[in-house]
Amino acid sequence: AFEKGLTPIMCCGESLEQREKGLTEEVVGGQIEKDLEGLTKEQVAKLVIAYEPIWAIGTGKTATSAQAQETCHFIREKVAKLFDKKTAKAVRIQYGGSVKVSNVDELMAQEDIDGALIGGASLIPEDFLKLVNAAVK
Repeated sequence: AFEKGLTPIMCCGESLEQREKGLTEEVVGGQIEKDLEGLTKEQVAKLVIAYEPIWAIGTGKTATSAQAQETCHFIREKVAKLFDKKTAKAVRIQYGGSVKVSNVDELMAQEDIDGALIGGASLIPEDFLKLVNAAVK
């Protein structure tokens, strides 16, 4: 993908059962380690990591902005440990999982959330435009 000029989006996330058992960092951290294995820090700096909790995909349930920020911050710290702080700062981290007009502003206000991975909300053009405008504020 990198050789062809594409920007890969790597999705990671936990099930509701894993979250309730306090395993979010263990699960997401393991996914990050496995998926970034073999990549250079230059490649990692160019990709997008999307935190998309499995329990929030298409369910209408969304992580709170605090939960999303906490996990996205963990992802950035994990990248820093695996590579370095410069790479961690460069990588774009998105939140996905029932992002909608009613919650996008609060999610985008979080320090470690650089964008949103939009699913079903993109099917309504007016709503999608509102989401795009919120993300570029």
